[in-house]
Amino acid sequence: MSTEKRIEATTKNIEGKIQEVVGEITGNPQDKTEGQAKQAEAQVTHTVENIKDELKKALE
Repeated sequence: MSTEKRIEATTKNIEGKIQEVVGEITGNPQDKTEGQAKQAEAQVTHTVENIKDELKKALE
């Protein structure tokens, strides 16, 4: 697993959560939606890294 990619994904997830909360507090649906999209993107990155890890294990 690429630790760097995992860290970037975690950072993006945190940014997304913060942006979503700010959107809820300010009543800005665009911020809320963009925050949710960042979280989804981070989840995809984590999933891809998990798949890579499993493939490496299977090939060993």
